[in-house]
Amino acid sequence: MANALREPRPKNGGDTEKITINLGYVDLGHVDLLVQDGFYSNRTDFIRTAIRNQIERHAEAAKQAVARKNLDLGLRHYTREDLEAARAAGRPLDIRVLGLASIAADVSPDLARAAIASVSVLGALQASAAVKAALADRTR
Repeated sequence: MANALREPRPKNGGDTEKITINLGYVDLGHVDLLVQDGFYSNRTDFIRTAIRNQIERHAEAAKQAVARKNLDLGLRHYTREDLEAARAAGRPLDIRVLGLASIAADVSPDLARAAIASVSVLGALQASAAVKAALADRTR
């Protein structure tokens, strides 16, 4: 299966997932102070930088966990042809991705159930609502 794997580095707003966090007022004030003094362009820039610094700080532990859990790192796209080949071979896929896993829009729920044994995504899964529903009992 010729699936491209790429490093997950956001290039624009379309390549990101929105999250919500709660901060105490004092912490938020410190963030705003650093933004106001020009250290960061905005709150999002500060938060992204802080997250990247923590990921870098724990890079070796994360690398070992990725290897131990046999995760694909980056962006992994599954086409209808990929799933049809897995079904034809009688070898359902165990999808394990750290980053973004996407299932093509032309994949039917029936094909997804026949070709995918399990789904474990640390990051985000992009698939039609029908495919996500069909795989709900196989998703961790």
